[in-house]
Amino acid sequence: MTGKDNINWHERAAALAIDGRAFIDGQRVWARAERRFDNHSPIDGRKLGEVARCDGADVDLAVAAARAAFEDGRWSAKAPAQRKRTMIRFADLVQQNGAELALLETLDMGKPIKYSQSVDVNSAANCLRWYGEAIDKIYDEIAPTAANSLALITREPVGVVAAIVPWNYPMIMAAWKIAPALAAGNSVVLKPSEKSPLTALRLAELALEAGIPPGVFSVLPGYGDEAGAALALHMDVDCIGFTGSTRVGKQIMQMAGQSNLKRAWTELGGKSANIVCADCPDLDAAVEAAVGSIYFNQGESCNAPSRLFVEASIKDRFLEKALAMVPSFQPGDPLDEATVMGAIVDNTQLGSVMGYIESGKSEGAKLLAGGNRARGGSGGYYVEPTLFDGVDSGMRIAREEIFGPVLSVLAFTDVADAVRQANATPYGLQAAVWTADMGKAIRTARALRAGTVHVNQYDGDDITVPFGGYKQSGNGRDKSLHAFDKYTELKTTWIQV
Repeated sequence: MTGKDNINWHERAAALAIDGRAFIDGQRVWARAERRFDNHSPIDGRKLGEVARCDGADVDLAVAAARAAFEDGRWSAKAPAQRKRTMIRFADLVQQNGAELALLETLDMGKPIKYSQSVDVNSAANCLRWYGEAIDKIYDEIAPTAANSLALITREPVGVVAAIVPWNYPMIMAAWKIAPALAAGNSVVLKPSEKSPLTALRLAELALEAGIPPGVFSVLPGYGDEAGAALALHMDVDCIGFTGSTRVGKQIMQMAGQSNLKRAWTELGGKSANIVCADCPDLDAAVEAAVGSIYFNQGESCNAPSRLFVEASIKDRFLEKALAMVPSFQPGDPLDEATVMGAIVDNTQLGSVMGYIESGKSEGAKLLAGGNRARGGSGGYYVEPTLFDGVDSGMRIAREEIFGPVLSVLAFTDVADAVRQANATPYGLQAAVWTADMGKAIRTARALRAGTVHVNQYDGDDITVPFGGYKQSGNGRDKSLHAFDKYTELKTTWIQV
């Protein structure tokens, strides 16, 4: 399909040369053990290429290079204004190479090319640019001590940062970690998911081209129990930032404790509740947000509003409008710019999503739409947009993170009970409430145990606001100036006058 810039994505994909080598100390290299894994596209199952399967030996090399770079000051000792210029150049190069990065992202994890371009590339570039711009505008402090002393409170880079990111938003999640860490002066070793490593590897090349010195930023593709575990256990990694499942997040925090007590920051799962009250000021907007947000990115979003609580008196009208929208999200060819929902990332995740759909049916939920595989002749992994009614909070589809295009609808008559059910989960990432009563909106937002609560909208977002969750949705925050808290140390220097 030819897009607005006259790009034939299928032709471009066919001509694309995949380089699956790791990036260590400024160079593309195969894993020391010479092990590789095949990288297949979820679009049609075809093999894209081979990727380095890094392990502990490669982690040792990358961490040693990162430590050497940090200690000799080739990046950490640069003035913030110098790092700013390089980070902005990095962002510019991401934008300039946006078509290539978007294509890699779509081929690797199956999302529609229109969103890889308009969302993922732009968001990653904006993140890199924003943190570059921010770093020379953060001031340190002088404590209000007695007149005979001067107490300075300064921020310093923590040192060597390991970043482990998931497969659903490979570029954006990488940018959320590496941008503040690099801007602050750290060295970074990034491990992308083995399901979507390609854009991370290309980002490393662009970082070097932008002027980030060798050793400061390395990328190690590989499996979590090999490269990921080696990073989490490494005695010379000072900090680890992880986005992924709650199960793996717990393991990483345990490994941090078993090793050198490195700081461990985790952004984990979610089961976000979207509460629509009968006095919702714009029912059409609420329907559009509920449907669009759950099916965006094939439902493979930790903040997807997968639990929809609708006040009983408007539920039938709400569902009628929602069901009219569902067909517009039927999966299509991800390389067609008209497609709005693409492929599930791989066969394993497809099986997991289909298992949850079967669980919903067997536990008595009413399947109103979808529930089947789609595009069966493509060779790829596609699921119809699926909607269940008659769900109760005890069902698996209402309790567990599905990470697929499955929406569960629960009725309520009392907003306090809806809040109680919304909070009755181990997760606390995001939530929303729709009501014309601002008093009720504020009370409900305060009562919801979530890192972000939306009022009369969903997915409102900006790099200036923190992202993260309560409870088992993790700790620390990505985005905003608060992200610097994760990648810097506070030092007090006490001077007797």
